[in-house]
Amino acid sequence: MAVSVTTQLMFQHRDAEPAIRFYVGLFDDAEITALEHYGPEAPDREGTVKRATFTLAGTAFAATDSPPVHDFDFTPSMSIFVECAGEDELRRLFAALSEDGRVLMPVGSYGFSRLFAWVDDRFGVSWQLDLA
Repeated sequence: MAVSVTTQLMFQHRDAEPAIRFYVGLFDDAEITALEHYGPEAPDREGTVKRATFTLAGTAFAATDSPPVHDFDFTPSMSIFVECAGEDELRRLFAALSEDGRVLMPVGSYGFSRLFAWVDDRFGVSWQLDLA
């Protein structure tokens, strides 16, 4: 039986810590719960994130900086879905997450939701924002 299930975000190019700090700054109920860096025993990786855990609105995430660079990265087929309490919150998150990112669906009414948006942030992580 599984002990826990957590979404793991694997970053490349030393983006894990800036991404985590950015995400935690967007949500009131968010915190970094653990942040471990590679030390001098890993000279080509020293200072990168070995393992981190953080929460956003009560949901746990884990993150790491991948030591090797891979031929793959994040994809919108897996995204973080955020139910927003109000329109102002949705628009604030959309503005922050889409800055230097890519808008997949701009803020709008799409029939399945009164207000919805979908973006890839500057780190490549995909976010769906929905008005609850």
